[in-house]
Amino acid sequence: MKKIVVAGGCFWGVEEYYRRLKGVGATRVGYAQGLLENPSYQEVCSGKTLHAEVAEIEYDPAVLPLTKVLELLFRIIDPTSLNKQGNDVGTQYRVGVYPVDTEDMDVIKAYVAERQKEYKKPLVLELEYLRDFYDAETYHQKYLVKNPGGYCHVNMGLIKPEEKK
Repeated sequence: MKKIVVAGGCFWGVEEYYRRLKGVGATRVGYAQGLLENPSYQEVCSGKTLHAEVAEIEYDPAVLPLTKVLELLFRIIDPTSLNKQGNDVGTQYRVGVYPVDTEDMDVIKAYVAERQKEYKKPLVLELEYLRDFYDAETYHQKYLVKNPGGYCHVNMGLIKPEEKK
């Protein structure tokens, strides 16, 4: 199994989207790439910590290759929208890919460069090695499983039947 951390707006929907996919073993949500150690949700929402709301995805690359993980992310985000996805606005809602394994960065950069050709506006996807990851509070973990009617900007209908667990 491999791990990667992605940001695609509110982490509730991003986590649930990936959790439903074949090849995904585990997910958890948290805060990454910020200035403060172990921030709270309230601190992250202030915008002062510069953390992104992220989902850590543990996946089997034999079932779900890295390029497919990226393709799936691009289905649910607007990669040209800076600090805004759906109704959520703020630096914590930026889009990004944060690999854990150094050998993944070249694949990610090549994939994003190829996808840029499909857009007239520049992509604002943050591409950085994962610097830090702090678990979000327990009530955020698997939030949409616990609260099926909760707000979500991610369209779960974009998952193709053959991609579902």
